Amino acid sequence: MSEQPEDVVNRREILGAGAAGAAALLAQQPAAGGQVEDRHSNLRITSVRGLPCGTKAYVKIETSAGITGWGEITGLDPRVASALVDSLRELLVDQNPTRIEHLWQKLFRSHRDMRGGPFMTHTISAIDMALWDITGKAWGVPVYRLLGGPCRDKVRMYPAAKATKLGTGGPHNFSANPDEIDRLVRMVRETRQRLGPDATIMFDAHCAVPPAMLIQFAAAIQPYDILFLEEVAVPGNIEVFKRLKEQIRIPMATGERDRTIWEMIGYLQNGCIDILQPDVGHTGGISQAKKIATLAEAYHVPLAPHNTCSELGLSASIHVSASIPFFLIQEGYLDGHIMPAGVARKTFTQDKDGYASLPQGPGLGVEMDEAQFAKVNADPRRRFRWPTPTYADGAVRDY
Repeated sequence: MSEQPEDVVNRREILGAGAAGAAALLAQQPAAGGQVEDRHSNLRITSVRGLPCGTKAYVKIETSAGITGWGEITGLDPRVASALVDSLRELLVDQNPTRIEHLWQKLFRSHRDMRGGPFMTHTISAIDMALWDITGKAWGVPVYRLLGGPCRDKVRMYPAAKATKLGTGGPHNFSANPDEIDRLVRMVRETRQRLGPDATIMFDAHCAVPPAMLIQFAAAIQPYDILFLEEVAVPGNIEVFKRLKEQIRIPMATGERDRTIWEMIGYLQNGCIDILQPDVGHTGGISQAKKIATLAEAYHVPLAPHNTCSELGLSASIHVSASIPFFLIQEGYLDGHIMPAGVARKTFTQDKDGYASLPQGPGLGVEMDEAQFAKVNADPRRRFRWPTPTYADGAVRDY
């Protein structure tokens, strides 16, 4: 028989003591969880601000304990995004920032006519990142610890020496002539020859290669064994994805322009996508990305998270990628590609094989230099502009 701690009353003692005696014995015992103190039940949000920075905007949330959390808004006009943050402030100030799920639901469901959509969901994504940042800092642990701990010791990333993604270079017509197909095929073939059979090659159709041409192209590149064909169609009509899945024998990936679990589940239920690519800055933040990973796991579909954020949003994505079991590869651009170096200072490193170490320190593990925002905003090359994609004849095209 195993030994019992001296301060634990065993079953025989309780049964032998009678009703009154048993009550007295139990009253001497500490309540379940009595030794655990919720040190942050009184923590409160004191300030919420949206701060434009080039083509992005950052969310800064301050608290009564002096803990500051940061999030990143991507894929929106930063002036509009910052104004939306200011509008949502009234739902957040005086709330406990560690009630992350509660606050996510409060923001998402607050107005029946503005639920979902890119402007609201991208902004909530950044607020969600900031809340996770605060909570990790409050408890003194990296965010991935709060997500269940790491499932891996490092996170595979691209671009890297042996992992690259090719683009379309469009625009492309609804169906193609042989020279148009040959140009794209040559790009894939030459990349495979240059990098070798051990390299990872992906091709991003950017929703800019219409279905008929994509079917032509996919058949021609099948011998070169790319990892996946990305953004095969514009989201919104699942029947198009089903039709492509019937015709294309290359793994297909999508998800960067789909938001929340509700826009992802159709791909899984219809079996028309092999890899999901949620973006932590688009889909509802860390909270939704983790839920999407769980949904996808049920269908044996891995995640290859899309990310075109600065080091702040990229670090948030790496925390998720580290914590999920069904993971393929993480997109991420460093060295000033998205934001000038030093604006968001990361704590992870990338090795020669492209693997990122896990972020260090509490929260997201990123330090923000707010003093640089004005300099970025003054750079005309980093000003947000609305795209105007057209065909040669002037007609509007996708992407």
